[in-house]
Amino acid sequence: MATKKPQNPTLPPSTPSTTDGGDSVVLERRAQKVQPPQMYQVAMLNDDYTPMEFVVMVIQEFFGKDREAATQIMLKIHLDGKGVCGVYSRDVAATKVDQVLDAAKQGGHPLQCISEPIE
Repeated sequence: MATKKPQNPTLPPSTPSTTDGGDSVVLERRAQKVQPPQMYQVAMLNDDYTPMEFVVMVIQEFFGKDREAATQIMLKIHLDGKGVCGVYSRDVAATKVDQVLDAAKQGGHPLQCISEPIE
């Protein structure tokens, strides 16, 4: 059975090599800049059919808010048409949206939840 010969690992980008006066060569490492992940806000949208208590319960259950904070978010949703429940990475935000939509569907409510990138 033929196997491939392992490849040597590639070196990270470096600045031009310099000599230290002897026969050896010194490579200088360049620091790589890593960008933080894009964050997404999870927001619920107002409708005229979902009970306010259900919205408060969902915010408490899926976003870890206490009753007072959940009530404040629910009032913002009710008065402004949209309220932010939390800010997460893309995958976590998508999971939160799915959890809220599943709970609304099981409860028979038309509650809508979205995630949108933060600029």
